[in-house]
Amino acid sequence: MKTQDLLNQYAAREWDFREANLAEASLSGVNLSRADLSRADLSRADLSQAELSGTCFCQANLTNADLSGADLTGANLTEANFIGTDLSGANLSGADLSGADLRCANLHQANLSGANLTDAELSGADLSGASLKDARLNGASLSGADLMGADLTGTDLGEDKLNGETTPSGVSHKWVSWNGSCPMPNS
Repeated sequence: MKTQDLLNQYAAREWDFREANLAEASLSGVNLSRADLSRADLSRADLSQAELSGTCFCQANLTNADLSGADLTGANLTEANFIGTDLSGANLSGADLSGADLRCANLHQANLSGANLTDAELSGADLSGASLKDARLNGASLSGADLMGADLTGTDLGEDKLNGETTPSGVSHKWVSWNGSCPMPNS
């Protein structure tokens, strides 16, 4: 699907874009709130500063996409693929990220207040400075995640979440900074 076709259809109040191929689409700053992009391919797409509140990205592929500064308030992101995605400064408050794959995602300064991260894969993610107030992390994997300066108020990580490489006060030596790639652990 071409970017302009998507925008024209959305303007005509057509919101069903399930399984659309929008890989590498340039959608910076657009408003696609409440659209259904379930199982869509948005890999390497530029959605920076986009208005995506209430949008459904169920099982969508957003690998290496740019969602920096995007508003994803209350979005349905269940089982979406965000591997290597830039979500720095994004508003994900109240979003459902259950079962999402956020390995090596950049969530620096992101707002995840009240987000559902149940069973999410956050290995190697940069959550430094992020707000995780009242977020649900039951069953989430935080191996190698950077939680330096993250606000964990009201968040139940459980003892098993803070073992080995992940601590709320330090940075894993395997995942020192976000540089656009995700080093694999030696194990």
